[in-house]
Amino acid sequence: MNEKITAYDSKMTKTLDNLAGEFGTIRAGRANPHVLDRIQVDYYGTPTGLQQVANITVPEARMIQIQPWESSLIKEICKAIQMSDLGINPNTDGKVIRLIFPELTEDRRKELSKDVKKKGEAAKVAIRNIRRDGNDSFKKLEKQDVSEDEIKKLQDELQKLTDKYIKEIDKAVETKTKEIMTV
Repeated sequence: MNEKITAYDSKMTKTLDNLAGEFGTIRAGRANPHVLDRIQVDYYGTPTGLQQVANITVPEARMIQIQPWESSLIKEICKAIQMSDLGINPNTDGKVIRLIFPELTEDRRKELSKDVKKKGEAAKVAIRNIRRDGNDSFKKLEKQDVSEDEIKKLQDELQKLTDKYIKEIDKAVETKTKEIMTV
């Protein structure tokens, strides 16, 4: 692969990785510890990721158990979870916090699958923007005595790369939608 194309390939890979990360935070019926990735806890005045102050396990299909390394953090963790957009109330016995995920309703599943499609479209737009940036930079090469044929070849390679990533995004959206709609 041409080194001029490699930079755009890595940008497109980052876009796909970002989409996968976003899909990881969408819960699909089963308890997934990644839904807690964005939650920050006030740890001695510093916002800290939940994974850095507690042990997170999934003992059952619809339950996440959080065991803080310091029991003084239980109130802070509960407060952070309640203020997040998870929509789940934490239960605690003073030592561990349990998050019990209810079954998803049909309407909620449809809502989540729409959200997945929206995120997929946003990723496709990002990929197309990367392609546009690449094509713009290739057009500037004309001024640097690069032949039209070479520029056309670079643009074709970039288009093939774009098509490949768009297909991967479609596949990821389809997989996540199927996962959400499975009861």
